[in-house]
Amino acid sequence: QVQMVESGGGLVQAGGSLRLSCAASGRTFSSLSMGWFRQAPGKEREFVAAMRRGAGSAYYADSVKGRFTISRDNAKNTVYLQMNSLKPEDTAVYYCAATTNFLTTAQAMGIAWYDYWGQGTQVTVAS
Repeated sequence: QVQMVESGGGLVQAGGSLRLSCAASGRTFSSLSMGWFRQAPGKEREFVAAMRRGAGSAYYADSVKGRFTISRDNAKNTVYLQMNSLKPEDTAVYYCAATTNFLTTAQAMGIAWYDYWGQGTQVTVAS
């Protein structure tokens, strides 16, 4: 079982930045592929970014490419999501997810491929 705790959400003005963190425990962190998803009110949960275990290939949703960066620190058992140039449409609850799967590009974007989820952290971007 993997436990994950997100932090770093909050209220920010459009154009600002936030960094989300997700600390994982219960399994060797380097063996996990990690992802970030988000869910806005009244909408389905959607893929944001993912980083494969091992070599750490990163994948991004088109809507955040060039603005968000996913990274991981295996020594700290933590994955990060640096969010720059935030827009009001980025407002959502952001969830950290983990899986032992290696993840192809297509799989990285699929909610069903992730086995473990954090509780979520709210990000609100004011216009």
